[in-house]
Amino acid sequence: MGLLTVRAAADRLGVGYSTLKRWVHTGHVRTTTTEGGHHRVAESEIERLLTRQQPDVRRRPRPVDPDDTLQGLSARNRLHGYVDEVRVDGLLAQVRLRVGDQSLTAVITADAVRALKLRRGDDALAIIKSTEVMIAKATPTVVPTLRKKPR
Repeated sequence: MGLLTVRAAADRLGVGYSTLKRWVHTGHVRTTTTEGGHHRVAESEIERLLTRQQPDVRRRPRPVDPDDTLQGLSARNRLHGYVDEVRVDGLLAQVRLRVGDQSLTAVITADAVRALKLRRGDDALAIIKSTEVMIAKATPTVVPTLRKKPR
């Protein structure tokens, strides 16, 4: 669970710093207080606020129909989320996208990160196109019993 400063949380919610600070002091937003007395907002609290549909909370505008923005692309499995982390190392980059309470990690080229101007907190789409999808179900682990060899 990541903790954000009040200013970073306000940016994520699309509200002013003073508005979010007021919500914190009136008890509308749950926070954690640091040893220095500063407030930190959990990502789960931000998700809760975004889903409450409060009139004061302005969501970032999204396209009305995602198919309109990506015409000519055959992939239909699209997940809306925001960029949680971008790591660039040489020719490749690792991008972690937060989709609801789940995270999805993609390895793409560093050039693609620069071309898309991907930054932490940006809205993004994960477009999934695959010829194979694997699903597994965990089974209980059976621990073998040790038998003594007859003498």
